[in-house]
Amino acid sequence: MRWHEITIHTTEEAIEMISNFIHELGAGGVSIEESGTLNKPRDTSLGQWYELPLNDIPEGRAVIKGYFNEETDPEAVLAELKQSVAQLAEYDIDTGEPTYELKLVDDEDWANAWKQYFKPIRVSERLTIKPTWEEYTPSEGEIILELDPGMAFGTGTHATTALCLRTIEKVIQGGEDVIDVGTGSGILAIAAEKLGARHVLALDLDPVAVSSATENTRLSGLSEHITVKLSDLLQAINEGRSSGSSELGVQLPVQVVVANILAEIIVLFVDDVYEALQPGGTYIVSGVIKSKQQLVEEALTKAGFRVDEVNEEQDWIVLIARKPQV
Repeated sequence: MRWHEITIHTTEEAIEMISNFIHELGAGGVSIEESGTLNKPRDTSLGQWYELPLNDIPEGRAVIKGYFNEETDPEAVLAELKQSVAQLAEYDIDTGEPTYELKLVDDEDWANAWKQYFKPIRVSERLTIKPTWEEYTPSEGEIILELDPGMAFGTGTHATTALCLRTIEKVIQGGEDVIDVGTGSGILAIAAEKLGARHVLALDLDPVAVSSATENTRLSGLSEHITVKLSDLLQAINEGRSSGSSELGVQLPVQVVVANILAEIIVLFVDDVYEALQPGGTYIVSGVIKSKQQLVEEALTKAGFRVDEVNEEQDWIVLIARKPQV
């Protein structure tokens, strides 16, 4: 199989936003390479470590590559991507006069090559994401999330995923039933279970994501505690009403719902989340760019939620909302 490879030469400042645009456009994979400078300041507060390959990328610059199915119209995708990138100036994000390249590549040219950039990363006090092909010795009390994301979004290196993982760690106390909407690689569902959730229902409408999440759940030995389904939330709720918890694994209403997806999608099923949660239940909302915060907060409030906490990282936010007890 062949893939259309779209390459963007831009700034490190614009990585998060442009990567998100590429995923929104339906990419089967995204790779990011930053400057190979050895003196770049790195955040090591949580014990993170970084590969520092030498390359010829100027300091402050980055090369982002998105891979699209051969049946995709690459010119149409590129045109839409250029338009989205141009609009970043409205948010004071410097894209550094980006340049673009387009070519066809074979599976073997990229399907495994990106793995050299995915290394173990500690995202919180307890959680460390480890790719399945890497050797790693955990420290005492460290929880390892072993992952092979394949073509599904969610390695934990994206700011929204890392921020959501830290929030899940804060919220999960043990024994909860959890629904993960838009599970992607399944990383959030796996984290919730390893942090003590009783059972997790992982939902996605993308068959590739469902396959990836199912395999990662199996690799983690958690198939009995995580149910992965090709479904949206409303369909799952209706199925739970008709068949009980036997098919879903979780008992409705649940204690926690987490969604790490786009703000425009989140606002479409806020009422369904409210219905799926028990009184006092918690809704973790992630994947929201700062400029969409008000849109999401208004939708949550309108549905009856109380927004208790908002955290921000790299212009992305995560909200902790709760359904009132009464």
